[in-house]
Amino acid sequence: MFHLQTPGLNIITEYVMGLILPGKPIANVCFKVYGYMSMSQAVSFLSDFKLGHYMKIPPRSMFLVQFIGTIFAGTINIAVAWWLLNSIHNICEDNLLPPNSPWTCPGDRVFFDASVIWGLVGPKRIFGDLGTYSAMNWFFVGGAIGPIIVWLFHKAFPNQSWIPLINLPVLLGATSMMPPATSVNYNAWIIVGTIFNFFVFRYRKQWWQRYNYILSAALDAGVAFMGVLLYFSLGMENKSLTWWGTNGEHCSLATCPTAKGIAVDGCPIH
Repeated sequence: MFHLQTPGLNIITEYVMGLILPGKPIANVCFKVYGYMSMSQAVSFLSDFKLGHYMKIPPRSMFLVQFIGTIFAGTINIAVAWWLLNSIHNICEDNLLPPNSPWTCPGDRVFFDASVIWGLVGPKRIFGDLGTYSAMNWFFVGGAIGPIIVWLFHKAFPNQSWIPLINLPVLLGATSMMPPATSVNYNAWIIVGTIFNFFVFRYRKQWWQRYNYILSAALDAGVAFMGVLLYFSLGMENKSLTWWGTNGEHCSLATCPTAKGIAVDGCPIH
């Protein structure tokens, strides 16, 4: 709860370093760590300060707890990582580990994939003149013009009190908090986060001012509780539920190839 909405710099740092030093994957991920992870940790600390402000905790006490906790956590994380790397044979190697081994290192694989995509391959071969997605760069222009359009609408319709509430950096940055799931899950996010909040703020503004943080805490706690409940009731027994939310997005062409010139029965030819 109490998240600070900030635009993520992970893709931007990878994109920029991929243009500056193409073919250098290690340099790319190092620049990402210094450019993005430091900002991400700082925002997390600010979120804790915001929570402490609402809990009436003195700022000096919050900073002292964060400082000591960071030192302990960093030291313990390095020690545990060093111990695991030297004690578990073939760690992070899927083809050498036993079946259902927990030591597959999914987080490290994300960094490795990013180093290959943005560092080794490079953005020029994807979003540049050597790639096929160069049109995606126009979204940078759209993001720069978007706030200006909102400001012009506010000047044109000054009596509309809801126009100044449109904050495109918050709206676009909030998408990074969306779950990595299918669009069926996004429907619930849109209904709760957009329609419900707009109705409450438009017609029951006092409810919003009093209970918005309680609602945020309740939603976060509900997700965490259901995650634990589903793990112990279904995940540990390898059970699954079949309902309309899991069967509504089947696509018969999902396995069709996308490369040009490849023909497969039942699939379109690109």
